Amino acid sequence: MDDLLEFHVDLLAEIRDEAEATGGTIGDAAFERLCSTLEAEGEIETSDRFNFRGSASGKTLRIDGLGGDPRDTDGVLSVIVCEVFEEETPPTLNAADAKKLFGHLVNFVTAARRREFRDDLKLGAPEFGAATLISDAWPALAKIKLILVTNGIYSARTDAVLAGTIAGIPVTYNIWDLSRLHRVETTGSKEKIVVNFAEDFGSALPALAASGPETAFPSYLAVINGRQLADIYDKWGARVLESNIRSFIQARRKSVNEGIRDTIKSEPEMFFSYNNGLSATADSIQTEADGAGIRILSARNLQIVNGGQTTASLHAALKQSPETLDRIHVQMKLTVVPADTSEQVVPNISKYANSQNKVSAADFFSNHPFHMRMEGYSRRVYAPPAQGASRQTRWFYERARGQYLVERNKLPPADRKRFDNEHPKSQLFAKTDLAKVEMSFRQRPDTVSKGAQKNFAAFAAEIGASWSASDRKYDEVWFKRLVAKIIIFKALERATPRQEWYPGGYRANIVTYGIAKLVLDVDSRDRVLDLDAVWNSQSVPEAMMSALLSACRVAAGIITSPESGIRNITEWAKKQACQAAVMRASVEYGDDLEDYLIEPEDAQAAQRDGRREEAMVSGIEAQAQVISLGGAFWDRLRQWAAPNRLFSMKDDGILKACAQQDRRLPSERQCVLAVEILGRARDEGYVDEDETPRIRISTAARAH
Repeated sequence: MDDLLEFHVDLLAEIRDEAEATGGTIGDAAFERLCSTLEAEGEIETSDRFNFRGSASGKTLRIDGLGGDPRDTDGVLSVIVCEVFEEETPPTLNAADAKKLFGHLVNFVTAARRREFRDDLKLGAPEFGAATLISDAWPALAKIKLILVTNGIYSARTDAVLAGTIAGIPVTYNIWDLSRLHRVETTGSKEKIVVNFAEDFGSALPALAASGPETAFPSYLAVINGRQLADIYDKWGARVLESNIRSFIQARRKSVNEGIRDTIKSEPEMFFSYNNGLSATADSIQTEADGAGIRILSARNLQIVNGGQTTASLHAALKQSPETLDRIHVQMKLTVVPADTSEQVVPNISKYANSQNKVSAADFFSNHPFHMRMEGYSRRVYAPPAQGASRQTRWFYERARGQYLVERNKLPPADRKRFDNEHPKSQLFAKTDLAKVEMSFRQRPDTVSKGAQKNFAAFAAEIGASWSASDRKYDEVWFKRLVAKIIIFKALERATPRQEWYPGGYRANIVTYGIAKLVLDVDSRDRVLDLDAVWNSQSVPEAMMSALLSACRVAAGIITSPESGIRNITEWAKKQACQAAVMRASVEYGDDLEDYLIEPEDAQAAQRDGRREEAMVSGIEAQAQVISLGGAFWDRLRQWAAPNRLFSMKDDGILKACAQQDRRLPSERQCVLAVEILGRARDEGYVDEDETPRIRISTAARAH
C-alpha cells in the first residue's frame, strides 16, 4: 500500500506541475496524463478532450473525452469520464459511484443523437463536435465503451464488462483506477488479457501437444471457432495484437482481405483449408485432457503475433455475416512463453512466423536494435547542465513502459535521491513520445493528430525501413538532436496555452502543426534549425520559441476553422486537407530566427565529427568489454560460430584475436567487430553457460 500511496503523491504532483506550467486546469492536465496510459495500453487509439457538463430533459450530462472516431476504430465508440481527486490520500470508489458517472456518460451519448440537443450547443464548441461525431458515426457503431479513468481506488478489477445496450448497440464499461494505473506503470509489463475460452467464449479449444515434455516453451496446435475469435477481438480489440506491429497494421487496414471476406460469406466450411491460421503466444494456459487429446480452458496474456488480418476480417463478419461464424474454424499455433522471457522470445516467434512477408517495420518491438541503441545512449550520454544549474543529467528513454520506476524502485532508498537528480522525471520519454516528436519534425502533423497508436505504427514503418537500409545515421548525434526536438516540443506544449490567441483547447494539434510548419518554412530557405544549440543549452532560444509560437498561432486559426461540412475540429486536424492548408499559409517570423538556422552542410559536418568522436569512445568501451569477458569466453564463442554458415572467416579471425588476448591485446577496431559478432550470435540463440542465463532459441527455428 505504501508504494501505491507514493505513486499517487507523485502522480498528483506531476498533474499539478503540468497545470501550473501551462496555466490550465487540473482536470485538463489529469485527462492528458491519465489517458496517455490508456493509449499506450491500447485501450483507446487517441484521447480527444471534450470537457462538458450540462443537463437535458432533466438529466445530468457529462463527457470528458472520446477515444477517436468510431469509423476509424472498428466501429467502437469510446466515451471517457475522468474523475480526479486532489486529496493526498486517494478516496475509494464503489459500484454506486461508478454507476453514477457512467450514467452521465450514457445521458450524453443518448442526447447527442437528438437534433434539438445538438442545435442548442454552441457551433464550434468541443461538446458540439463530440455530439456531432457521435450522431454522424452512429450507423457505423458496433459497440460503445464507457471508460472511467481516475486516481481514486475502485474496489474491483473491471475490464470490458457488458452493461446492456443503447438503441440496440451493445455497451461495455471499463474502470482504470489508481491501482490499475499503478500496476501497469510500475511493473514494466502490459495489462494482461485473461481469455477463459470455456467460461466466457462458449467452449474450450481442442488441441494437440506439439512439443516434448522437456521443452522450455510448450507448443500446441489448436482449433478456434470463428465466432470465438471474433468475440475475443470484439472484447479487447488491438490489445490482443500489441506484441506485433505488423498484426496491428494488418488489423487496422481499411479494406478487409477480399479472399478472406468471400470465404467467410460463401464457403465458411472451407475457411480452415484455405486460411493459413494464426500464430499466438500466452504467458500460461490451463488445460484438461479428454479422450481425443487436450482441451485449452484459458490463456493468460493471449497475443496473436501473426494473423491480424484474419482476426480483423472475422470480427468484421460479426456485423456483415454473423450467421456464418459458427461454421468457421481457424487453426492456431499457440506457444506458451513465461512472462519473464517474453521480451526476448515473442518477437522471434512473430518474426519467423511472418517471414514470408517482407515488412521492415514488423520487428519494431521494444527490443528492436533501434530502441536498444536509443536506450543505451540515454543511459550513457550526459546532457550539459541547464542554465543556472551545475549538475549534469540524463534523458531517460523508456523503450518498455515502466522501466523508469522499475529501475528506480530496485535501488535502496538512500540511492533513489541520486537517481532522481540524475534522471529527472521531466526528462523521461517513451516510444510514443519519441514517435510523436519525430513525426512532427518530419512534417506529419495529421498523422500525429490521429493518436499515439496510429502515429507509432506510421513511425515504425518509416524508421524500420530506414534502419534496414542503414542504421549508421542513428548515432549519438542523432540521439542528442532527438532530445533537442523533445526539449522544443515540451517547451512549446507549456508555452502555447499561455498565449492570448490560444483557443482554449486542441493544444496537441496546435503544437504538432506549429512545429511542422516552422520546419517546412525553414527548409524552404535551404536551412535547418540549429538543434545542437538547443542540446547545448538544454533550452529553446527566445527567438526560436517566438518563431514557433508564430507558426502555432497561424495553425490554431486554421485548425479551429475547418472546411465546410466538417463540424468536428479534432477530426479536421487528422485530415491531409488540414495539413495542406496550414503548410500553404503565410507566417511572419522575426529576423532573430536567422541566428538559429544553419546550413544543412554544417549540420552534416557536425554529425560526421560527432560520429568520429563516438567511434573513438566506442572503441575504448568495446576493448574494455572484450578484456573483461576474457579470452576463454571468446574462444567458446569461436567454437560455437565455426560450423555456422552465418559467420565468415573474417569473423573467425576476429574471435581468434580476442581469444588470444593474453598473448596480444586486440585492437579497438577488432574489439568493436567482436562485440558486433557477439550481438549477431545472440540473435541466433547463442548462450554462454558461464554467463547469466539467456533464452536459448534454436537456429533450426529459422527454416521458414
